[in-house]
Amino acid sequence: MSTSLITGATAGIGHEFAVQLAARGDDLVLVARDVARLESVAADLRTAYGVQVEVLPADLADPEKLATVAARLADRERPVDLLVNNAGFGLKKNFLDNPVEVEQAQQDVLVRAVLQLSHAALGGMVERGRGGIINVSSVASFLPRGTYSAAKAWVNSFGSWANLEYGPRGVNVMTLCPGFVKTEFHERLGVDRDKSAPKVLWLEPDRLVREALEDFDRGRSMSIPSKRYKALVAVTRAVPRSVLVRMQGLGRK
Repeated sequence: MSTSLITGATAGIGHEFAVQLAARGDDLVLVARDVARLESVAADLRTAYGVQVEVLPADLADPEKLATVAARLADRERPVDLLVNNAGFGLKKNFLDNPVEVEQAQQDVLVRAVLQLSHAALGGMVERGRGGIINVSSVASFLPRGTYSAAKAWVNSFGSWANLEYGPRGVNVMTLCPGFVKTEFHERLGVDRDKSAPKVLWLEPDRLVREALEDFDRGRSMSIPSKRYKALVAVTRAVPRSVLVRMQGLGRK
């Protein structure tokens, strides 16, 4: 029996990971801020799939709460076989329009939490010679679009290195780079989904996660969903950054 720990597990991509991993028979540790929603999701998964589900309420921007989740991952008596670093949020305002504390909180969740939780998980995984980490990044990581993109670019670089370092020791670290996904992300950001991107670019979370898990099972180090996003990423790698900035006109300044 395997155990998977998922951050940001009550909505969107994180919730879909919880559903699909439970369907595979994994026991779960679910991490999110909303206790009531955590308990509700956990109860549904226990009933639907007959798996053990532990809830761990935590705001990953809070160092003490983050340390609690890290301690759970480092617990050798209750090993976690798969860590899904999914928690995250965006900011609607431009860089200089946000208090620096708000920008820092975002970086704490997108970067510090990924680093600290990965560090906690890898110790036991390397000792056991097996395990895995899926870090949810973004296609935005390939674009010059402010601090969110910068944080996700760090996730890409970290994941690429970690997979090279620990893959030969039995731990697969895969970076998932979704594009626009039909979740609560943009609603929470206060952005109209219909106006933010063409319909053709929107992905269904169930298909995204299914393909991501298939890529993970194949031992891939990066998963980019759908041919359209694979093509988009290929273009971003070929076009000069200055041209991308002029083309998109959407970067947070």
